[in-house]
Amino acid sequence: MTNKTLLVTGGAGFIGANFVHYWLKNNPDDNVVVLDALTYAGNKASLDPVQDNSHFEFVHGNICDTALVETLLRDKSVDTIVHFAAESHVDRSITGPDAFIETNIIGTYSLLKASKKVWIEEPKGQGKDPVPHRFHHVSTDEVYGTLGPDEAAFTEETAYAPNSPYSASKAASDHLVRAYHHTYGLEVTSSNCSNNYGPYHFPEKLIPLIITNILNDKPLPIYGDGQQIRDWLYVEDHARGIELVLKKGRLGENYNIGGNNEWANIDIVKVVCKLMNEAFETDSALIQKYPNAMKASCGKSEDLVTYVTDRAGHDRRYAINATKTNNELSYVPTESFETGIAVTIDWYLNNQQWWAALIDGS
Repeated sequence: MTNKTLLVTGGAGFIGANFVHYWLKNNPDDNVVVLDALTYAGNKASLDPVQDNSHFEFVHGNICDTALVETLLRDKSVDTIVHFAAESHVDRSITGPDAFIETNIIGTYSLLKASKKVWIEEPKGQGKDPVPHRFHHVSTDEVYGTLGPDEAAFTEETAYAPNSPYSASKAASDHLVRAYHHTYGLEVTSSNCSNNYGPYHFPEKLIPLIITNILNDKPLPIYGDGQQIRDWLYVEDHARGIELVLKKGRLGENYNIGGNNEWANIDIVKVVCKLMNEAFETDSALIQKYPNAMKASCGKSEDLVTYVTDRAGHDRRYAINATKTNNELSYVPTESFETGIAVTIDWYLNNQQWWAALIDGS
C-alpha cells in the first residue's frame, strides 16, 4: 500500500493527540501533519511523545484559514484529512455558542472548500483526474439527541435531533460533509462516537475532572440526580475504529464507533472514587506526592461528591449501536470500562506535570 500523508486537524486535542500517537505507532511509514490553533483545549505537550518522529510535523494554525489549508494540502502532498478540530464542551456551548458556530461549522466548511479546490478542481483544470483522497469527519453521538431508558441505541439511520448548541453545530458540519460528497464527489467518510476517556483528556470533562479534583480535595460536582447515562469508549479503541473506517470503510458512509459501556454518571464517579481510594491504600508514596488529597488518603474520596443544579437541556441518555461498524469493518472495542479506567487513572497519577498546568490556580 502506498504511504499516506495525513492532515490531522485538532491533533493537539484529546482525541486528536491520541489518534496521532496511535497512527504513527501502527502506520510508521506514513506522514502526519497536525494543524491546531492551540485554543484552551489544545495542548502541544500532548504531542511530546511524537515530537522527534521524522514522520511528524506540527503546524500552528486555524482551520478557518482556507488559504493555509490549501497550502498544506499542496506543499505536504496531503491525501487524507482526519478532521477532529472542534469546540466540544456542552457547558461552554450554552454560555458562549459563537465559538462553536465558527469552528465547528465555518471551520468544517473551510476544510471542505480547500479539499475540493486542491483535490478536485485544480487537477480538473489541468485535464487530470482528481487526486486520490479521503476526507474523514469525526462527529459525536450527541447529534442524535437523547434516549429514554428503554429505547434502542442510536444507529446510523437515527434521525438527527441535537439539543445543545454544541450538538447542533456538529450536526450542521455532518450535513456539510455529506453534501460535499453527494454534490461535488469529494471522497468522504464520517464516524459518530460515544463519550471518549483516557490519557491527555482536558480536565474540564467528567472523568479527568473527578480524578484531578480528588487529588486536590475539591468537590466532585454531579449534575441533577447523576442518572444521566453515557456510552463510554476508551480513546485508543476510537483511534483504531477510525483507522478501520479509513482503510475499509465505504465512501459516503458514516459509521458509529461505540464502547458497549453504558454507565450512569454517578456510577462512573463512584468507580473512580473506589479506584482512587485503592490506589492510595496500595501505594503509600501517593500520599507524599499528592498531599492535598486528604479524602483519598484516608479512603473517603466519595465524601467529595456534591450534587449541583442540572445543566440546561441536559440529554438523559446516549447509547451507540455499532453493529454496522462491527459487521462491515470487524470493529470490536478491546477495552472494557474496568480495564480502560484503570489505565486512565494510572496515567493521571503518573502525569501530574501534564494536567496540573491546565488547572486554574496551579
